[in-house]
Amino acid sequence: MKAKPLPPVYALRAFESAARTGSFTLAADELSLTQSAVSKHVRTLEEYFGRKLFVRRGPKMSVTAEGRIFASGLRRGFRQIEEACTLFQTQRDVLRLKAPSTLTMRWLLDALAAFRKTQPGFEVQITSVWMDVDTVDFFSEPYDCAILLGAGKFGEDTHCVKLFDEWLIPICSHALAPAARANLAACDLIHPSPDRRDWRRWLNGNGHAFDVDITRGGQVFDMLEQGIAAAVAGHGISIGDLALCAGAIDEGQLALPFKTAVNAGDAYYLIAPEDSGKAAQVRELHAFLESRLPRLTYPDIRFAGVR
Repeated sequence: MKAKPLPPVYALRAFESAARTGSFTLAADELSLTQSAVSKHVRTLEEYFGRKLFVRRGPKMSVTAEGRIFASGLRRGFRQIEEACTLFQTQRDVLRLKAPSTLTMRWLLDALAAFRKTQPGFEVQITSVWMDVDTVDFFSEPYDCAILLGAGKFGEDTHCVKLFDEWLIPICSHALAPAARANLAACDLIHPSPDRRDWRRWLNGNGHAFDVDITRGGQVFDMLEQGIAAAVAGHGISIGDLALCAGAIDEGQLALPFKTAVNAGDAYYLIAPEDSGKAAQVRELHAFLESRLPRLTYPDIRFAGVR
């Protein structure tokens, strides 16, 4: 759609100031112009619209009724422009990052805390959100970059680099581990995704060695973090990402009843628009995150899938 032509912005600015202050002289002082320049800008608008914006009553100029309505709309518009410019100016050194909730709580917050210590003038503003399927729309969402889980295809005009793979593995409290090993089918399963895809992927990766009906009962949540918390509390056998559960495993909060971790092709990626104006900052953040990736030091774990 072709843009509708507008009158000169400097003329609009001059009129708004004159209408607000009630004086061409005060408007000229405010805008660092001459009084005659303000008067000329107002005449430009009157000729453009074909109607009067000011009327003279003796020695004094007054805004017309239509002019007052017009000036009020311009005032709101200029205020929004000023706010946008201020926000843009203050966020030059702010990188706005979108990330999944569990990743944020289990890894990213600590990594960013370390990043701030090494780069005190570089602020990363993180927004942690729930996403059933990880997505980002850089056109409509207020982010400069994102960390998302997926197969590496996040749409055209985006650039992505892989951080680390997702390795699914059953998790539970130490008290429930023996029962899980003895008869997983009889245990209460915890599903951290509404469609139960995580358990399905792990069972498929094990060649259906377990005769388990994942549609039978169980607790169903909508994020990995809830599944981890429920497993720690002893409510059943959940499925988790080995990298994001590593802290709870190492601290003895979680047990691994089975020693096979499955990757179904998903990984965490750092994503940014191809035409990002903050490409240098994204590269700097990526370089640091690469040095803080989770280390999977579990020699007894068998990794099934891409590694």
